[in-house]
Amino acid sequence: MSEHISSTSKFTVTPKISVSVLFAGDSGDGMQLTGTQFANTVAVYGADLNTFPNFPSEIRAPAGTVAGVSGFQLQFGSKPVYTPGARFDVMVAMNAAALKSKLKDLHRGGIIIACTEGFDEKNLKLAGYEKDANPLEDGTLSNYIVFPVPVLQLTRDALHDSGLSTKEIDRCKNMFILGLLYWLYSLPIDVTVEMLHAKFGKNATIAEANIRAIKAGYFFGDETEIFANLGRFDISPAKQHGTYRRVTGNEACAIGLTAAAKKAGLELFLGSYPITPATEILQTLAKMKKFGVKTFQAEDEIAGIVTAIGASYGGALAATNTSGPGLALKTEALGLAVMLELPLVVINVQRGGPSTGLPTKPEQSDLMMAMYGRHGEAPMPIVAAYSPVDCFYTTYEASRIAIEHMTPVMCLTDGYLALSSEPWKVESEKNLSEINPHFSPERNPDDAPFLPYKRDDRHVRPWAIPGTKGLEHRIGGLEKQHETGHVSTDPDNHELMTRLRAEKIEKIADSIPLQKIDNGPDKGDLLILGWGSSYGAIKTAVEQALELGYSVAHAHLRYLNPFPKNLGELMGNFKSVLIPENNYGQLVHLIRDKYLFAPVSFTKVKGLPFNEMEILAKITDLIKEH
Repeated sequence: MSEHISSTSKFTVTPKISVSVLFAGDSGDGMQLTGTQFANTVAVYGADLNTFPNFPSEIRAPAGTVAGVSGFQLQFGSKPVYTPGARFDVMVAMNAAALKSKLKDLHRGGIIIACTEGFDEKNLKLAGYEKDANPLEDGTLSNYIVFPVPVLQLTRDALHDSGLSTKEIDRCKNMFILGLLYWLYSLPIDVTVEMLHAKFGKNATIAEANIRAIKAGYFFGDETEIFANLGRFDISPAKQHGTYRRVTGNEACAIGLTAAAKKAGLELFLGSYPITPATEILQTLAKMKKFGVKTFQAEDEIAGIVTAIGASYGGALAATNTSGPGLALKTEALGLAVMLELPLVVINVQRGGPSTGLPTKPEQSDLMMAMYGRHGEAPMPIVAAYSPVDCFYTTYEASRIAIEHMTPVMCLTDGYLALSSEPWKVESEKNLSEINPHFSPERNPDDAPFLPYKRDDRHVRPWAIPGTKGLEHRIGGLEKQHETGHVSTDPDNHELMTRLRAEKIEKIADSIPLQKIDNGPDKGDLLILGWGSSYGAIKTAVEQALELGYSVAHAHLRYLNPFPKNLGELMGNFKSVLIPENNYGQLVHLIRDKYLFAPVSFTKVKGLPFNEMEILAKITDLIKEH
């Protein structure tokens, strides 16, 4: 049974349109769980939201240090929310290191809720503060509203008779903080209570302890006097209609693959090897066996993709997922998929590189690898998702292109999209585009010989399922003879097949939408051209620039190879084009190569997504220059 507690508090409740909150602490403080549960409650409440989990790469980062800080930021509101917030309004700092590493991103006048036990002499030293320089006491936080709260002691007081050990009780401190934030923003505790009952169904003592901790935090806010001058806040639910669920980018990719397979009437096979931050796609699909989904956790990245190629040869919608280092290992097999001309969806969840790089941090630096990262002339279509929800639609579209054009397709997301979340209005199957596989039918002995590489007017070859009567043909990585598919080393044939494979990819432009302006005028001074996870920051910045009267527009690319047929014309309608990227300007290079046109490059390679303040500042600078 869920529980709902209401407050009879006389605190002033202030309406707000939106707020950005950061939960930050040591990696062992449960900040990701706390933030996720807060986001779930906000989603059920009906507010729009956008989240950004940001945690260390190490399995157990150095406790108490700035390098070991784990953060979960979210923005929620009664109007559409596209980013977790360039600055946050409230910071929950579980220790001194969290405060030190995140304070620069807190709004002047923002709220700090500090767990006082995390500011003892040991924690201050680990965080790099000078001796006797406690920021909660020395006046350095005078520009903020600070609430020191003895979270650990209050949690212990609330659970002193729970029968749990001190260590077990201390693990509940994040639930106390969660209850306090629910009180501060007038949110119910029911969703988290139900989650705790479900999660600890076989351990009622642990479930009850966590629930008591949430209530203790909630009532602390109501009963203490420290919030008397601040009061509480209320954010009205967004005006939404329909059935919604909260979804991360990785979950959306998994659902998109499943939906595409169902729409095409095919079985889905995922060959995968676990890698951060892409693993949740495998984990999500492994729970979908009831939909006929087959998942295979391979022994390495190479086995993951070659099993998928085998499944595609057998007539399934086949996919593999990975991140940068894993994609490097898959490149030889990608060349094989290009040569075979079989449908395959490759989801690459980009992360900071090179090598192991920044495994838990986002980057957009695999675009060149997606475009050219195979030996020989081996072109592939490339699509890129722009939000957690769009991961569903982009993966679905990647599946359509792969199946209908008989080609491997690269679907790019990144660590920001993969792990962040937002509300998704659950899509109706009726609204999804059709996906039409073109299988070759059985053939009789007196029919003309089967030609596995005889192409239609789109240069697409038929999909011949092994074991189908009369469709016997050669398969493998050696060059194929035009139409017959026999092994061929003839120079003219190789040049012909290379050209045909390239033209097939270019012809995909005929079946994708023309590029549209997402926001702003069709002609003007400045076009912001983006791709991938920069969408929310660009959209918000452009909206603000338009309010300031600037002649600026925003267009966001989903199709990166081939480009939409009207892209060149669209860019030509603006005096200049700005391309923000979380890399050193990879899309800029592709645009220059294709259109002999030099956009302005705006790069960021910090393992962090763009925020709207950065892009608005760049827009302002460019407008003033011209």
